[in-house]
Amino acid sequence: MAVYTHSVYVDPERCTGCTNCLRRCPVEAIRIRQEKAVINALKCIDCGECIRACKHNAKRASYDKLSDLDFSKHLIALPAPSLFGQFNHLDEAEYVINGLLEMGFKEVYEVARAAEYVTDLTRIYLNSPKAKKPAISSACPVIVRLIKLRFPTLCDQLVPILPPYELAGKLARERALREHPELSPDDIKTVFISPCPAKVSWAKSIMDGQTVHVDYVTSMNDVYMELLKKMKRDEDCNGNVVSEAGIVGMSWATTSGEAASLMNEGYLAADGIDNVIKVLDDLESGTLSEINFVELNACSPGCVGGVLAPTNGFIARLRLQNLRKSSGMVVKPNDIADIEKGDRLKGGVIPPEYIESDAFTYMPEGAPNMLAMMLAMKKADALAEKLPKKDCGACGSPTCKAFALDVVNGDAQLSDCVLRSQMEG
Repeated sequence: MAVYTHSVYVDPERCTGCTNCLRRCPVEAIRIRQEKAVINALKCIDCGECIRACKHNAKRASYDKLSDLDFSKHLIALPAPSLFGQFNHLDEAEYVINGLLEMGFKEVYEVARAAEYVTDLTRIYLNSPKAKKPAISSACPVIVRLIKLRFPTLCDQLVPILPPYELAGKLARERALREHPELSPDDIKTVFISPCPAKVSWAKSIMDGQTVHVDYVTSMNDVYMELLKKMKRDEDCNGNVVSEAGIVGMSWATTSGEAASLMNEGYLAADGIDNVIKVLDDLESGTLSEINFVELNACSPGCVGGVLAPTNGFIARLRLQNLRKSSGMVVKPNDIADIEKGDRLKGGVIPPEYIESDAFTYMPEGAPNMLAMMLAMKKADALAEKLPKKDCGACGSPTCKAFALDVVNGDAQLSDCVLRSQMEG
């Protein structure tokens, strides 16, 4: 049975019932009921926009705390590329890697390295007859869930390849088992250091037929302060663990990094959830048919702008640019045999273990069927014509149209519209 576990939640003790989150939610998943915000789990995409908007710190994200990790296990840190943009004057990625080892992690497998493999796999996929174009990147879980819930006709255009953090977990575990035969699979645990709550939700959710390769997901905010204490930048890091990632993998942290690495001119890259929705509208209407590949990031300017990252995304992007220059980072060649033995990839066939399928067909339990939705929308449209159309939010719904649909679905009463009651009075 498929179970989707949300990371974003409301702390009722802190919530004042203001309408900041109500207005900011891009999918209208929030309502104010009894002077508290309530999140509709069937609509929520865990984008974290409500966390950004809340002035009272009442919207939060759940994740695995560092204190919850069992460091007696063979813990493998999976740092996102965006982590390397959090530190000022960082001129070598190795300082971060060795800092993680000092924290107690037994190994570090860079998600940026896995991103380079995903780039190669995506290039193979785009050149295959199975690819339906424009193909849409599946790296951002917010985008995947948004498409499944609001743009289901685009589901078959999602690139069916494991996202980098999942592939990193898989490859890290396999390498640890090869290099440490004394360990059992249960001894090895992978820990993804995430810049956003959506990746927490993805790792914690159980899809039919899906194997999750990430055991724990912790917040970049939590890791940052501990990592600062352990990083020894006054010492030469040469001779210690060396970064395996190149400029391609690091570029995934910011918008267009993934798309540009495909060396395909026919791509579109957009960030910010509002811009993403506009692009998806155009894709659904067929006005972007000349594009081969679409990279969409819910956060701006990419993953460096995630709500679980401690640094302003635009500053982090600049720091990554400086890191790439100061460290002399280059394009590292990928031996595709590292992740697949044999000649299948040479023939353009991606191994099934690197393909996500059921995760893209999953629909949340309790979701209304299409016919019921259309009938409800028709009734709601007729009711909305009788409302003040002020979109004031006083009723607890974000817009008059959303309120009308809530009334039709039995989630609100027509008398909840204060302005309408005043007009009739």
